[in-house]
Amino acid sequence: MPRRRPNEAWLLAIPALLFLIAPFIALIFATPWAHFSLDRGDWSAIGVSLGYGACAMLLVIALGTPFAWWLARTHFPARWVADAIVLLPLLSPPLALGIVLETLYGPYGAAGAPLARIGLLLTNSAPAFVLALTYGALPFFVVLARAAFEGVSPEYEALARTLGKSQPAIFFTVTLPLARVGLGAALAIAWVRALGEFGICLIVAYFPMGIPVRIWVNLQDVGLGAVFPLLWIFYLVALPLPLWLGLRAQRRGIA
Repeated sequence: MPRRRPNEAWLLAIPALLFLIAPFIALIFATPWAHFSLDRGDWSAIGVSLGYGACAMLLVIALGTPFAWWLARTHFPARWVADAIVLLPLLSPPLALGIVLETLYGPYGAAGAPLARIGLLLTNSAPAFVLALTYGALPFFVVLARAAFEGVSPEYEALARTLGKSQPAIFFTVTLPLARVGLGAALAIAWVRALGEFGICLIVAYFPMGIPVRIWVNLQDVGLGAVFPLLWIFYLVALPLPLWLGLRAQRRGIA
């Protein structure tokens, strides 16, 4: 069978590319560049999203990495329960997840009430904001990190074990380096997902106000034209990490 030439293959991608890029081209022309500005509330939202988003990523890595490795390396009949627990937040609308978190961590929730009595509020507070971003991003990280670990052949770990390495040493010196590209992709998706979290924050952490909620407030109070500057800033802070990781992965593939 004759192979398609690269130019012919490129034609197959054009419809999807145009469909995806067309709204952003429209956004470029709709943005009032001559009056592009941010007010104090916009800058505050950017700082909140970046600062607490970074804290959420540390929690996502700490919680998600060992969990994803366990899912990739453990086989037992009831593992479907763990899979279902990971998929449940992925299949739920973000607004519903906010209600679920409010039920548990709200001021009258089973966990929120005793925590509130000692002064730790998990609604409309900095910890609540980190909680919302972590809960929204963690399932995405786990699914992709699990795939990254499954891509590492257990034979490499078995070989390291025959050389006398302990399991922690094998994990940090063998498994993690071999899975680093996939783990980087998992982190990038989790980062974008956390920065764009709106539904959970709307219920659990309206304040401090992050970028998505601030965009919604500007839209409601001023109108569509007021959201364009902050929208572009969101893309500016959200995209560098996944683009950088993608370029690194591409260079490794070429090399």
